[in-house]
Amino acid sequence: MQAACQKCGTEHVLKDLDLDRHAKVQFRCSKCGETTVVDLNKNVESTMVISPLPSFARVDSPGANPKLPPIDDGARLPAGANVVLSVLSGPAKGTTHTLKKARVILGRAGADVPLEDPEISRQHCLLEVRETFINLKDMDSTNGTFYDDERVRAAMLIDGAEFRVGESLIRVNFPKK
Repeated sequence: MQAACQKCGTEHVLKDLDLDRHAKVQFRCSKCGETTVVDLNKNVESTMVISPLPSFARVDSPGANPKLPPIDDGARLPAGANVVLSVLSGPAKGTTHTLKKARVILGRAGADVPLEDPEISRQHCLLEVRETFINLKDMDSTNGTFYDDERVRAAMLIDGAEFRVGESLIRVNFPKK
């Protein structure tokens, strides 16, 4: 199993033989020395981090913009609900953004969903709505995208999930129209 340091994001390989007996494991990062705890009990209803990366998160397809994966025909806003991003902390705390498109870029400047946060890249992450969940992809941002205090390249977010970019903690909701 691979796990990343919560502090610096360095990838570590944990021995699978030792993981079957424990609900949680911890390791010390070989790069920064910080301890990271990994919860091995996964809730099937929770947002999940995907590894290896699914096709929507890959940038190595022929003719692809290295920052932006190809448009997926499955991206669509839900018919009976809005998709709302609520900023829970950071410089834009208290603001909400109702998505008007199924595919948006969240970032500091020139993005579909702009956030005034100096720790966020201009084009920080991509959100693609899929009726009842959102595919989240980090766009090689400088400071990373985090889910459950773990730096991620891609994740699937369900209603109520929270992720962090820069100083901003953002909650995803699908309220009925």
